[in-house]
Amino acid sequence: MLIWPFTCINIITRRAYNSIDPAVNTSRPLYCNSSEEKGKVTKKLVYTLKSYYIRKNAYNFFMKFAVIKERKSPPDRRVVLTPKSCQNLLKQHSKAQILVESSDIRAFSNDEYSELGLEVSNDVSATDVMIGVKEVPTEALIPNKSYFFFSHTIKKQPYNRKLLQAVLDKNITLYDHETLVDKNHNRLIGFGYYAGVVGAYNGIRTIGKKMSCFELPKATNLKNRKELDAALNSVDLPYLKIILTGTGRVGQGAKEILDFMKIRQVSIDEFLTQSFKEAVYVQLDVLDYVVRKDGRHATKADFFAQPTEYKSTFLRFTEVGDVFIAGHFYGKGSPYFFTREEVKSSNFNLKVVADISCDIDGPVACTIRPSTIEHPIYGYDAGSESEVDFKKSEAIAVMAVDNLPCELPRDASEGFAKTFIEKIIPAFFNDDKDGVLSRAKMTENGVLTSAFSYLQDYVDGLE
Repeated sequence: MLIWPFTCINIITRRAYNSIDPAVNTSRPLYCNSSEEKGKVTKKLVYTLKSYYIRKNAYNFFMKFAVIKERKSPPDRRVVLTPKSCQNLLKQHSKAQILVESSDIRAFSNDEYSELGLEVSNDVSATDVMIGVKEVPTEALIPNKSYFFFSHTIKKQPYNRKLLQAVLDKNITLYDHETLVDKNHNRLIGFGYYAGVVGAYNGIRTIGKKMSCFELPKATNLKNRKELDAALNSVDLPYLKIILTGTGRVGQGAKEILDFMKIRQVSIDEFLTQSFKEAVYVQLDVLDYVVRKDGRHATKADFFAQPTEYKSTFLRFTEVGDVFIAGHFYGKGSPYFFTREEVKSSNFNLKVVADISCDIDGPVACTIRPSTIEHPIYGYDAGSESEVDFKKSEAIAVMAVDNLPCELPRDASEGFAKTFIEKIIPAFFNDDKDGVLSRAKMTENGVLTSAFSYLQDYVDGLE
């Protein structure tokens, strides 16, 4: 017997386990052969009928998105969809609807949304897809919905185990912003560029504080990128050698700040062998500071595949460099840039470290804890391997704020929203033809998807 959704839609509406999710895997209608199954609306049947009904009736289906309030403490003022991006989304997709959850902390006020004709409400439970930035507290998760946010669970972070458990218990379909990738598994979206911009600005500010040579306001006290650039125009740097690692989004953002300040970029050979009567910087990619232990030819692909076969050559830069802006990605098993013992060497010359990557007690030895927007700088004493006043002559001044884009929330949100509208939202209206949603989906129907089944022991508390 073939059960068709057109005759069962009222049953689905009344008795379905969850609300319609347009990104569920499609399948054929379910055949029920046993007398035991006849007339029974099973959970499996509901999902099958939902998928079929959505495919066949897309012409009268509206997708309802919610811009949710950020509830994590400390508060995050960023947002995935800005007022203008919401307006653009509605213009581009006639079957989209948007409801904005009221928030008194968001960088964009409720009025800014309302003025563009967007509805603002304290209740967004009638929508299908909840879109946020940071983790949603477990008690605020609405069952049977789809969610987008940074869950910080894909690396099995212990502190968010209960969050992923709650997502599964509440039958939530979860898409982590970090899992939104293209067919080659390159990330499609992130705040990395603004982490680089603010991180480099904070690094320059730390130079002024450490060397008492100029003052800059905190980035968080500036309205936008325009004001940040204006503040940098007043800076006259002393003669310094600056090391910048990373060529991805973070590295690009940091480089943009150094170039804006007209700091001259030099080659590796020039950086290592010459002196300058001006501030200069060198930008390093991974093969500029690692080599294979066996001396064989190195490639980036080989390094990423077997990082334990490599050793660091970064100390040659710390012997002549004054400032280190760390904008690299550090993968598990990769060699450290420098160890605590190596920092104790009389040849170690770094005076300021702006650690945008912020891996604690890891590849950058002086980063012993994250710092905060309120107190962004601390000192590291190599002899005692402990924190001290950063202004002490023997201390390395460390800037290790781990939520840098929050300092320019409007600019960071505008950049993120533009990409989200261009690369993610269309998947809801083109049957996910590029596989963006299917690749990113972590949970569905109360279980982990196959791509994320490696998290099962983590969820179960076994690791």
